[in-house]
Amino acid sequence: MSDQSTIAVIGLGSMGLGMARSALRAGRTVRGYDVNADALKAFSQDGGLASASLQEAAADADIAVIVVVNAAQTEAVLFAEGGVVSALRPGAVIVSCATISPSEAKGFASRAEAAGLLYLDGPISGGAKKAASGDLTFMASGSAQAFAAARPALDAMAGTVYELGNQAGIGSSFKVVNQLLAGVHIAAACEAIAFARSLDLDISRVFEVITKSAGNSWMFENRIPHVLSGDYTPHSAVSIFTKDLGIVSDIGRKVKFPLPITAAALQLFIMTEAAGMGRDDDSSVARLLAKIAGLRLPGMSEEV
Repeated sequence: MSDQSTIAVIGLGSMGLGMARSALRAGRTVRGYDVNADALKAFSQDGGLASASLQEAAADADIAVIVVVNAAQTEAVLFAEGGVVSALRPGAVIVSCATISPSEAKGFASRAEAAGLLYLDGPISGGAKKAASGDLTFMASGSAQAFAAARPALDAMAGTVYELGNQAGIGSSFKVVNQLLAGVHIAAACEAIAFARSLDLDISRVFEVITKSAGNSWMFENRIPHVLSGDYTPHSAVSIFTKDLGIVSDIGRKVKFPLPITAAALQLFIMTEAAGMGRDDDSSVARLLAKIAGLRLPGMSEEV
């Protein structure tokens, strides 16, 4: 496929907007759609073609990159009345990036293919920073034709593309393993920093020491600065991990595989969301633990 391909990016949140900007920098024609008017304005200011509807964004596009939150949003964007599937030209490829269950990915692929479209199961990892720099990891699966058709978008948005199989669902299976680890590591990092505070340690110094020691993790290094600054702006919200670890737990229950550490982490995210922090950064688990223990972390009020 020519590099003159038109790419529609559906969902211009913290990930999707960065991905759309990366495609623009690579010289692609990019249309974008989001229900958030501010996101559309930011995209337009960067030279993107802001669309008033899903159909306008997808009309005659070669590639539709779907960067929404969950399976329900993915299904609505693709298959609801006025959705992307009815607007794409025959033979276009859908790249589905949300974390969903493997069975849902298989079902969406089957429905897209029945409509004469290609489907790439393409969940992503790397966060907003790597989305903005075009350095995401794609854990992708689908037909050779789907990979070839999606290549102009993948080349612009990804640092690494893992081609994991020829059927949808395989990429999503890899992603749920990643999310198991990511969620557990965030919960552990938050528990550790709150525990350090309970020991009356300088938590900035704890961060310095741990990031140079064996106890470090990518999530500790990435998320604990949010705690240190008291800034819980949602780079990745708590509710994302109630969803993702919920998917992991549902699969484990279905196949009768025990997931005790996942279950403990999931409960921490559920508790944090129940405490009113579901839309805040997922490092808010540390705030929850601090409140339970009667501690204060940066950015917390006097009342705990």
